[in-house]
Amino acid sequence: MKHFWGLDPGVLFLNHGSFGACPLPVLEAQQRWRERMEREPVRFFVHDLEEALDASRSALARFLGAGPRNLAFVPNATAGVNAVLRSLDFRTGDELLTTNHAYNACRTTLDYVASRCGARVVVATVPFPVRSPAEVVQSIVSGVTPRTRLALIDHVTSPTALIFPIAEIISRLRVPVLVDGAHAPAMVPLAIESLGADWYTGNCHKWLCAPKGAGFLWVHPRHQASTHPTSISHGYNSARTGRSRFLLEFDWTGTDDPTPALCIPDAIRFLSQFPDWMQRNHALAIEGRRIVCDALSLSPPAPDDMLGSMASLPLPDRALDEPAGRYGEALQDRLVARGIQVPIVPWPQPGKRLVRISAQLYNSPGDYAALASALRAELGPGTD
Repeated sequence: MKHFWGLDPGVLFLNHGSFGACPLPVLEAQQRWRERMEREPVRFFVHDLEEALDASRSALARFLGAGPRNLAFVPNATAGVNAVLRSLDFRTGDELLTTNHAYNACRTTLDYVASRCGARVVVATVPFPVRSPAEVVQSIVSGVTPRTRLALIDHVTSPTALIFPIAEIISRLRVPVLVDGAHAPAMVPLAIESLGADWYTGNCHKWLCAPKGAGFLWVHPRHQASTHPTSISHGYNSARTGRSRFLLEFDWTGTDDPTPALCIPDAIRFLSQFPDWMQRNHALAIEGRRIVCDALSLSPPAPDDMLGSMASLPLPDRALDEPAGRYGEALQDRLVARGIQVPIVPWPQPGKRLVRISAQLYNSPGDYAALASALRAELGPGTD
């Protein structure tokens, strides 16, 4: 499988979850789109782009279980979260609910929006380790009050790699829900229209293996008139008819490189060569977690069925005076020096940290054995 990717053969790459890794056939398709764009840029942007975006949108909609008219392209899930939160009006005393597993960029956006209007961010504490999906649901639902105006909930959490039971959470919350689905597309099967969400945003550059800059925002029809891109452009006052204002605004936010979005059908076709890739990646993530757990005498912190293609494990506490390092954690720096790219994720309590492994088609069980050996060497005899 590795020959489909241009990854550095000198690096053991166990961090597909952060930025993805685009297969060579998809990059070749992107280059063809770029050559077409640069051959006659005016014609491409004025005459060809809209039809090409619609074709890509239709392919993505089928993959996601969504209506194409409800899908807009955005560069990434963080941009999707910003578009929604900065389109809404909140008042002093309103509460915006999220969890302690939220992705930092999205949590920061909540804080920014709340600070501008006197609203308050409420953080529901979901335990980790966690015993069951029911524990997740109860932890989140308990954070709702009469002042809750919106909930921002992850479908697959970034630091802890947990799959939240998102449909049940939405049905129990009974408030507008924005789902951060950054990791979900191509990690777990999706049927977005049936979830009951108000907004759902996700990345295509991670597990779907599209080029960087390919993301989407799904918006329920009842919210489309009030949801705008963060960059307001010509679509806002366009006189065109026969096309929704929602698509007119999001499809053109200024001159940019649209080729990542246009390559989404190529990424879907690439993965379709491997009809069981989600199951294969899940099984490999579970096996990789077992290998690291056995080597470090750790207990799995979550049930197997709450994981997709990633798994996070709590590591022994670090010294509080340990330097941060280029990657945020000195341990990650040391692993990179050994030729292993894997994230070491800080957890809210002082001194706590996680190692998060990813499993993609180019990985194998031996990769996790090598990581386990390196961790034992770095963490010292206390892990024996």
